[in-house]
Formats: sequence, C-alpha cells, structure tokens
Amino acid sequence: MRNKLMLLVVLGLPSILCAQTQRPTPPQAAERIVKEVRHEIIMLPYYGVFDNIRYSVNGYDVTLMGQVTNPTLKHDAENVVKHIEGVEKVNNRIEVLPPSPMDNGLRLQLYRAIYGFPALEKYAMPVIKPIRIIVKNGNVTLEGVVDNQNDKDMAGLRANGVANVFSVTNNLVVVKGK
Repeated sequence: MRNKLMLLVVLGLPSILCAQTQRPTPPQAAERIVKEVRHEIIMLPYYGVFDNIRYSVNGYDVTLMGQVTNPTLKHDAENVVKHIEGVEKVNNRIEVLPPSPMDNGLRLQLYRAIYGFPALEKYAMPVIKPIRIIVKNGNVTLEGVVDNQNDKDMAGLRANGVANVFSVTNNLVVVKGK
C-alpha cells in the first residue's frame, strides 16, 4: 500500500488528510472528481438550506456524509455521484433526519433569525446558502462558511435566541482572505 492524499471537502473547501489507498490516483483525476461531485450535489433539485452534504474522495472512491431532511435527497446524491466518470464506489453515510413538526417549526424560526438579521442578510443572497441550519430533535448545528468571526458569533447568538432550541453547535468556518 502506498501513501496517498485524501481530499475531505466541506462545501467545496478542500482540506488535505493523509490516508492509504491501494491504487494511485493521478492528481488531475482526483481534482476533477472533487469538482464534479461538488457540482452534482449543489445541482440536486431538493438540496436546501436545511441539508448538509459533505464528501471525501479517496482515490476513485467517494464517501458521502452529512444530514438531509428528505430521504429522496440521500438516494439522489448517491445516484448522481455514482455516474461520475472515474468513480468506482460510493459509500453513502448521509443521515436522514427524523420527521418532526417541532423541528420543522424551529427550522423556519432559525432561518428568519439568521438570514433575516440585517448584519447577516448578505448570506441570504446566493442560491446555495453558505450557512446550513441542521435541526435534529431540537438540537441545532450550524454548518458552512462565513466571512469573519463576528458573523460566526452573530449567527450562533441568533440561533441561541430562538425559543425551544435545546442546544446550538456552531461549526461555521471563517474563510480567510475575503
């Protein structure tokens, strides 16, 4: 076995981790697969602000991770990635969040609290929202990217201020150099 690079991609931001692969992958092929997987995921018709799909590419194998509100989205993500040229195996570890009227209400309140706040309105502009709001059994996780630490802190405070939220985990990443 040879040492090879594994790319872990969160919302299109690659970070390099060391892993073992049996068959070497040309760097251009790995980069192309990473770009195509990202493209296919963001083009999924039901992929929304309340879903979070991450992926890693290890050689010719792709692992899908994250959480989605719609079971169809989990299968759609696997199907589109499976048909990318060069992908040999797809390991689908996407969690389907349990249906809950309480969580659905919290999602709407959180969306308004974060994206409706004047200092954070700029994040509501893109079609693919950079702040992902994941709600599971009243517990909230914020995923995605923001421009600075103040925006990260503000999003966390706004989420904490929503009634009936049990806990908030702020996993937002500050993008340097913006």
